[in-house]
Formats: sequence, structure tokens, C-alpha cells
Amino acid sequence: MRAPPLLLLLAACAPPPCAAAAPTPPGWEPTPDAPWCPYKVLPEGPEAGGGRLCFRSPARGFRCQAPGCALHAPAGRSLRASVLRNRSVLLQWRLAPAAARRVRAFALNCSWRGAYTRFPCERVLLGASCRDYLLPDVHDGVLYRLCLQPLPLRAGPAAAAPETPEPAECVEFTAEPAGMQDIVVAMTAVGGSICVMLVVICLLVAYITENLMRPALARPGLRRHP
Repeated sequence: MRAPPLLLLLAACAPPPCAAAAPTPPGWEPTPDAPWCPYKVLPEGPEAGGGRLCFRSPARGFRCQAPGCALHAPAGRSLRASVLRNRSVLLQWRLAPAAARRVRAFALNCSWRGAYTRFPCERVLLGASCRDYLLPDVHDGVLYRLCLQPLPLRAGPAAAAPETPEPAECVEFTAEPAGMQDIVVAMTAVGGSICVMLVVICLLVAYITENLMRPALARPGLRRHP
């Protein structure tokens, strides 16, 4: 049994299902006894020192919900980036409890690719209790690469050799221009209005066919039978 054309049209015009905002999975948030995240934004250049010590409160209960946020999370990695619509990026990472006890700090390196070369942005040194960092004012339409490396504890007098640092994990993303997002939202609204208009036209045609055309076609047959 074939579906009526009107039902097919309604199904085609139905809006796509909205993706529910997934809550922050366990392990991505700092522990309750870490109310602050100490960090330093290091100056450009090969020197590792310098920078002013700052503090920020961790982003607890954060949810990345479209269309105001786009999540970039490589499979099997412990690093992810949530690109917000206000041109900022929330970087989050997680560690196993055993690995967290061997970390004294995190080194964050940021770079973005321009037309011909790659440019550095921020170099940040974060405390061992940090599990997120907010990168504000990213450029639109360029490829960013954020790499996070855990720094091991320094070797003590009784230690035979210092622990080897773990390899850095990186995530890449491109910030979508805010104007393009507005255009997509506007096109979605216009498409929905067009679908509603088509449904109304189909209902009007069906009404005219049922109530006006059939009586007009039946009148000649009635005249042949007095």
C-alpha cells in the first residue's frame, strides 16, 4: 500500500531531530578539592620562564550543545576542544588517577595555519590540578592545532632517573565564521516556512478537488436520467 503524496510531503518537510546535549562524561572534570586552576601564559620565544601567575575556576557541568557549540574529540584521545559560537574554545582533558599522581604540570602549545605558514599563538603552563583551559578570540576560517603535554615530576635525590615525559596529544579544529552560522539558521527557517506553505497548498488543492470538482462532473450524468 503506497503512502498518500501528502504524507510523503509532510515527512520530507519534517525538521531534523535535534541532538541532545551530552553531559560531561566522568573523568573530564577536576576533583572537588581543586576549586582553582593556576596557570601561566608564557611569552613568545624559546625561554620557558616568565609570565604572570593567574587563577581560573574550572568549567564544571559544561555541555557542548549545537548550534552554539561544536565538539572536536579525536577517537581514543583524552583531549577535546569545544568551539563556542562567541569565538572562544574550551579545551578539556582527563587523566587516570595513577597518571595524575605523576604529573607536576601541563604544557599547552597553540598554533594556527595561515595562507602560507603556521603561526604560534599561546604557550601556557598549567598546574597539575587543571583539567580545562579557555582560549578566547580565535580567528575564523583558519586551522588551529592545540597540543597538551603532561610534565612528569622532577627526579628527587633518591630517584635513579627522571621519568620520561609522556607524548603530547593534539586536537585540530577550524572555527566557523559567526556570519555563516547565522546564514545557516536563516536558511533553515526559510526552508521550514516553504514546507508549511507547500502543505497548505496541498490541503487547498485536495479541498477543491473533493468539494468543487466532483459535483460539477456529476451534473451531466444526472440530466440523462429524468
